[in-house]
Amino acid sequence: MPGNAPKPTPMVHAPWPFDAGPTSGMGLCLSGGGYRAMLFHLGALIRLNQLGQLRRLRRVSSVSGGSITAAVLGLRWAELQWDEHDRATNLAALVVGPVFAFGGVGIDTSCFWKGMLLPGKTVSGCLADAYDRHLFHGATLQDLPDDDAGPRFVIDATNLQTGQQFRFSKPYMGDYTIGIWGTPTTTLAAAVAASSSFPPFFSPHRTVPSGVYDHTHLPHHSQPEPFLKSLVLSDGGVYDNLGLQTVWSNCDTVLVSDAGEAFKAHAVQPIDWLRQFVRVADVMNSQVRALRKVQLVHSFLDKQREGAYWSISSDVDAYGLSDPLPFPHEPPGYPAHVATRLTGLNDQVRRDLVRWGYVISDAALRRWVWPDAPRPTDDQVPYRD
Repeated sequence: MPGNAPKPTPMVHAPWPFDAGPTSGMGLCLSGGGYRAMLFHLGALIRLNQLGQLRRLRRVSSVSGGSITAAVLGLRWAELQWDEHDRATNLAALVVGPVFAFGGVGIDTSCFWKGMLLPGKTVSGCLADAYDRHLFHGATLQDLPDDDAGPRFVIDATNLQTGQQFRFSKPYMGDYTIGIWGTPTTTLAAAVAASSSFPPFFSPHRTVPSGVYDHTHLPHHSQPEPFLKSLVLSDGGVYDNLGLQTVWSNCDTVLVSDAGEAFKAHAVQPIDWLRQFVRVADVMNSQVRALRKVQLVHSFLDKQREGAYWSISSDVDAYGLSDPLPFPHEPPGYPAHVATRLTGLNDQVRRDLVRWGYVISDAALRRWVWPDAPRPTDDQVPYRD
């Protein structure tokens, strides 16, 4: 490649008219990956909190399983109590404990059969009911913090009607091609269900938009009427499994926690059309994700943004720290290959997922963002016993 060739950039989505452009501030992206992601991201939150950086976040963007963790954090944000070092002293009680406990409750099988067999029910609707019953208790997007009281939490889904990213947040919900609805009252459970309605079993999530519709940013102020009465949404990971765009467009420091399942090589491949189609879809998805990750890392190296990326499949030794925290991957690849499900996990697997998220995020953050941060002491490492 010639030396003057353009550098890769992670601006792989169309820009939103109401994204202000990167300003001073730090954003966190929480990827999809079912309960595996939900628990892995807890470890990163714990480490950021210990570093006194959780309170400094300006945006939290989430997809699928990551949206469960993000929504609980957003809902409880106003109740967090901060010490003189900007550490939330009750994070464990308000966020970590409830999410960890929820990881032991299986909901995917029961939601599937209820949605398929009960009159008037849908699979994604049952998913929203389960989220609400266990975690959100009727809370809406308006229960998230204001921009001047905490980070803006953006829960990402995919609009199957337009093929674009659909965002849920406190100020608005919407898709930049059809308009936005200001001050929406959609429940957090419904937003998280839309974000985590991964195909084929939980997708699509059908919902009616809430809030005050605004189309003034659209070309010629047109109103795409057929798209406004009912929204047909799918898992946010269909469009972008990292939830990168809103953080990239608004923050100059980008932190990405990726719990996406690693692509697996298989020498023997099926010849029937259905299973071959599934494999091809997996290859395409893996390639898009890999491209985003390469572009993101290049943006760090080229100083377009500061930040760090860590993955559930990362090698802690690859970060080059002289004193990384240990983690026994037994069997090899564990726990990265925990299935992308919403099925209850046993206590040990949940503990390992949180601890691994903590260990690998610590390596990335101390290597690339805060090199002067001290190595965590043994009693700071969650679920180490």
